[in-house]
Amino acid sequence: KSGLDPGGAWHAWGMACLKAGNLASAREKFTRCLKPPMDLNQLNHGSRLVQDVIQYLESTVKPVLITDDDYFATLRELEATLRTRSLSLEMMCEGKIQHNSYYQECLFYLHSYGTNLAIISFYMRHDCMREALLHLLNKESPSEVFIEGIFIPSYESGKLHMLENLLETIDPGLESWGVYLIAACKYLQRKNYYHILYELQQFMKDHVRAAMTCIRFFTHGAKSYTELGGKQAWLLKIKDHLKVYLQEVSRSSGRKKMAFTFRKKMSATDVSRHINTVDLQMEVTKFLHQCESSGASQVTDSSLPTLFGNNNMKMDVACKVILEGKNIEEGFGIAFRVLQDFQLEATEVYSKVAKQLVKQQKYSEIQQLLKCVNESGVAAKNDGDNIILNCLNEFRNIPAEDLDNLIQDMDSDENKIQAYMLCNKLRSAYLVSVRQEKGRAVQLVQHVRQLAESSGDDVVKAICAQWL
Repeated sequence: KSGLDPGGAWHAWGMACLKAGNLASAREKFTRCLKPPMDLNQLNHGSRLVQDVIQYLESTVKPVLITDDDYFATLRELEATLRTRSLSLEMMCEGKIQHNSYYQECLFYLHSYGTNLAIISFYMRHDCMREALLHLLNKESPSEVFIEGIFIPSYESGKLHMLENLLETIDPGLESWGVYLIAACKYLQRKNYYHILYELQQFMKDHVRAAMTCIRFFTHGAKSYTELGGKQAWLLKIKDHLKVYLQEVSRSSGRKKMAFTFRKKMSATDVSRHINTVDLQMEVTKFLHQCESSGASQVTDSSLPTLFGNNNMKMDVACKVILEGKNIEEGFGIAFRVLQDFQLEATEVYSKVAKQLVKQQKYSEIQQLLKCVNESGVAAKNDGDNIILNCLNEFRNIPAEDLDNLIQDMDSDENKIQAYMLCNKLRSAYLVSVRQEKGRAVQLVQHVRQLAESSGDDVVKAICAQWL
């Protein structure tokens, strides 16, 4: 008459029937107030009313311990106590409680009014992981339900191995679990749980991704190559994973193609290239570790470059190797291989090294660098000259004697003239200019005269004018 929602009354009546042990009557009352969820895959446990019913039924399932105050228990309470005790015994023996009427009642309400997550969570609470997994598969639930309902509870309770064993028992090839396993890996990566991630990738036999996780273990948080020296075991693991992957690929190419739908694929040439990178990184690590141990190295606060980064980082590795040896020659061989293997811009690296040497005022080592570059056999004609010119563009305050030595080491007269002009050594620029072929000499001397005029060098201006 008052138009109030009768749902609350039906729910209270249903709960009263449950508590009285009248399960059939309770079902009938609850049909009037409970509704199935719109989306079975929503990430919650259904309506509060359903959760109350399940909570009560589950509390009835738990064993009851008799205390001194229970002497006046009613006959019905005593029956319930005995029933739940025998149930707890059954659970201990089988780890399952299927044969219990309250368990079946929970499942009735969950399947009628609960979400897939609620059903799966119920199975997990009662150590029925296999049933949880089969329900997930049968209902084709999304991966979020797997993560929330099965995966997180498994690793939090230390049952990850049990989960892995069941996944393999249900589907030895793991194909039907692919989507769920990849989602679990992404979740672990977001959470930065890399050790669990690595364990899962090994179980999945996803060797390429496992190798990538090992790269992170090797590089992450290291501040020096001494630290990386102590983490070289990870480099060996990377190689092992890649070699196993290569073996699997070669085995499967002979037979019918293997359905690696969720494991990361990579071409054999790419894998071989990565193995080569690992070998080279081992060499770099040993070399720089030795340099740091002998005190030759300058440890920087910036992030540590390795060959697993982008091309700029690889170039930083090459620079570091050249600069941190006892002399330029010592590290040049390894750096040269880095440049060749990754097809990096060699002149850019050599110029960076040269600029660093100028900063450190090691001018004689620049000459040693140029010697190494020329002897490498792949340097272009003007590489050495360009390295010096790049240095002079940035540093005009090199001592006169060292500056002369550097410029005289240049091959091309044109470049020497350009270098002298850069450093405002106009007299020297004039002397090299007049030695050129007549037509070119005229152009160069005119240029020198213009520079002398604008810089107010009357002596050089007069010499140029007289020659012209």
